[in-house]
Amino acid sequence: MKPWEIALVALAAVYLCSQVDFVSGLECYVCSNQTGNTEKCLNTIKTCEPFENVCGTEIRWGSQPYFSEGALKQYYVSKRCMTKEQCQSKRKRYMQLYCTHIWYEDWACNECCQGDRCNYFVISGATSTHGYGLSFTLGITLLGVATWLNQRS
Repeated sequence: MKPWEIALVALAAVYLCSQVDFVSGLECYVCSNQTGNTEKCLNTIKTCEPFENVCGTEIRWGSQPYFSEGALKQYYVSKRCMTKEQCQSKRKRYMQLYCTHIWYEDWACNECCQGDRCNYFVISGATSTHGYGLSFTLGITLLGVATWLNQRS
């Protein structure tokens, strides 16, 4: 085989390899309706299905099992694998209508991220920031960092 033929075959092989997705599977933290970003939400990891390409995090403020005015309210965190389209659709719906961070109202926010275990922290980015939401986001983030540091030591 001539050198130019070898170079052509090598170039074709590199091109073909670049067209194939060799990903072994995205890993996301998963949990459902936990009362904070602790324990199960930080210790349960799932290898996503091949078609699931983002990690999603939902944070809700309200009462269980159904949101209702006047009931005892608290935070609920859910994390899971999902498609980018599912996550963007949910994020768009939540951020426009429900992600208010107003403490006396029920609300829900959704975040999407790409990369293994990228949904460790709960960061809720509302389109408009209210004082309560900013304080809450900062508090949850600091709590998550403290928990993470505590587990590492």
